[in-house]
Amino acid sequence: MTATHTDTDYPLSEVPESARKPFASLVMVLLGFTFFTATMFAGGQLGEAFALSELITLIVVGNLLLGAYAAVIAFMAARSGLSTALMARFALGTRGSALSDLLLGITQVGWYAWGVATIAKVLVSTLGLAPGWTTALMLLFGFGFCLTAVIGYRGLAWLSNLAVPAMTILIATSMVIAWRDGGGWQGLADMTPDGGLGWTAGITLIFGTFVSGATQASNWSRFARTPRQAVVATLLAFFIGNGLMILIGAVGAFVYGAPDVVEVLTLQGLTVVGLIMLFLNLWTTQDNTIYNFAAAGCNLLRTRRRGRVTIAGAAVGTLLALAGMDTLLVPFLIALGTCIPPLGGVIIADFLFARRARYPRLADIALPAFALPGLVTYALATVGAWLSPWLPPLVGIALALALYPLCARLLTASSARHGHLAPAAGAARDIPQ
Repeated sequence: MTATHTDTDYPLSEVPESARKPFASLVMVLLGFTFFTATMFAGGQLGEAFALSELITLIVVGNLLLGAYAAVIAFMAARSGLSTALMARFALGTRGSALSDLLLGITQVGWYAWGVATIAKVLVSTLGLAPGWTTALMLLFGFGFCLTAVIGYRGLAWLSNLAVPAMTILIATSMVIAWRDGGGWQGLADMTPDGGLGWTAGITLIFGTFVSGATQASNWSRFARTPRQAVVATLLAFFIGNGLMILIGAVGAFVYGAPDVVEVLTLQGLTVVGLIMLFLNLWTTQDNTIYNFAAAGCNLLRTRRRGRVTIAGAAVGTLLALAGMDTLLVPFLIALGTCIPPLGGVIIADFLFARRARYPRLADIALPAFALPGLVTYALATVGAWLSPWLPPLVGIALALALYPLCARLLTASSARHGHLAPAAGAARDIPQ
């Protein structure tokens, strides 16, 4: 097949060694992904609920856990060259992986809708435009943000190399002013939180904000030249990048009663800078988000036409934005924090226990249509996480890791008693690449 810009990102196969990217490029792309406005809103909720010292501890613990989870998946991706959607074929089966595609695809297009609605509404409000401009701006940004994703990794890297340094400077400037306005460490430490959230809800909020992104960070870490580079780049992005966004939102809530960086910069007399920050912040995440949607969509549809799937996802996200998806952010985060981690846990467990920490090439192995151990484990772990009163995201991952070997053993024994082949070895050969 003749290569084009829309199909050289290997949506249905391993990334070859010749296509791997430098470490610095990978770090910039991942930082661009984790510099996300919605994370600041989550940080604002935490800032209103916790005292400063407790908040910092919560941010460190929550983002270390999130970073560790993302780093394990990054290691798997760099070693194999596979995206999460393709790794799910091993864990859930060639047809069962549709569950992963739908779950991850829906969450990513939901975030895309939130970003499209956010920038349109902020621009209308800040610039004093007529309400009718909201729809036009949603259409403009809904299709505009996806252009770099249509190009592929090369487009994401180009944008991140431009936007990440600029955003870092803008964020640092704002934080210095906020630190001064808040009276320094002592002034911030003296502020009284409302105590509206407990630690369980706080960790879940941190995890839920970016757990879908962490689960799909393999879409870029698979381009790493070594597993070590993938792990380090992912930890830098998810611990430092995501943690910084939460801290900024929290400080904004502390000092100005506003977690939104644009509103904070406006209060600091930097309205134009705030709008530039919002645009860069959202664009670098939006293109990564819709790229993730395309990766899941290509696996679901078994198509290499990633560019077309990207544009289709942008159209769905824009329609959701027009329908008011952005008003459902908090329940959306809670659902993500409960349902996505068990999926990642099942994929990790399959890699460790069934694949012995090394995937064979997709073209060289027969995979079942439905891998019952993975599917049953996911169902049980998700129910357990949903019912858990204590840290549902971590409970979901832990249950998946613990239950997978048990389910695999029991289901294999049951298949053998009934004269069927074991789930991991039976069924027809995987769909051709």
